[in-house]
This record gives sequence, structure tokens and C-alpha cells, in this order.
Amino acid sequence: MIASIIKVEQGYIAQFERQLNHSIEETWSWLTDNEKLVKWFPELQIGELREGGFLKFDMHNGNFEQLSITDLNVYSVLEFDWWADSIRFEITQGPEGCKLVLNERIEKITNHTPKDLAGWHLCLDVIKALMDGQTIEWREEEWKKWYEKYIQAMEGLS
Repeated sequence: MIASIIKVEQGYIAQFERQLNHSIEETWSWLTDNEKLVKWFPELQIGELREGGFLKFDMHNGNFEQLSITDLNVYSVLEFDWWADSIRFEITQGPEGCKLVLNERIEKITNHTPKDLAGWHLCLDVIKALMDGQTIEWREEEWKKWYEKYIQAMEGLS
């Protein structure tokens, strides 16, 4: 399901939700354990897992960008800067497993916004598939499909 995108006072919030048939602890590990993180977002690593800590983003040119962790509550909240925007993961207990919510706070809609949204959409699908013991073979094709949908969703928002 495509993210809901709403206008807020200072920009927009794109909200993604996934129901996972796994424990909160297992889900948290996919967000914070570098050995698992690399399987769904190879450019991203946890540097220091604490509020005020950071994630590292591999720019593929020998440089890493540091993304500050702005909120952390172990097993429930991981929020970090995403350049001018921010990413917030929230995990809550559900009737059969847990619910994983990703909120991207978007300061300004740009040509890159649908690319980011398609990327996060695919990342969440990959996390779910990997947790369920499956894979998504054609990630680039999946990304292109979601990119087109997010371009359409962005029309009229900026």
C-alpha cells in the first residue's frame, strides 16, 4: 500500500505502515543491527546507537555523511535526520506481531521526493520479505513501479 502523504504546518509527512508477524525485538534488530541493515539498505550503517548518536550514509565516493539520531527509545522509536528532512520509525505491539510505521517529515517537495518515497517503500517491503524468509529479486523493477506511483501521488502537493 502506498504511503499516505499529508500537508502539515511546516511541510509534509509521508507515513508508511507494515504489519509484521514478528516480535518487536526482532523488528528492532532489522533497523539497528548493521549485519541486517546492510541487507535492506546497503548504504546505511549505525554509527552510535543512542539519542545524539548517528547513522552513516555511504556516498560511494569514499565519503560518509553522518545523520544525527534525534530520538531513540529502544524497541519502539528510532528517529534521525535525513538531510533537510527526517525519518522516524515506530514499532508497536499488534495482535499478531507488531506494526512498523515509518514517517518521513518532508520540508519541501522536490524532484527527488518521489525517489526517496519509492526507496523507503521498497525498503519496508524488503524488510518484511527478509523477516519472512523471502527475497525480492527484482528490486530495481519494484522501485521503478513505486517511483511512478509516488510521482502521481506528488502531483498537486508542492
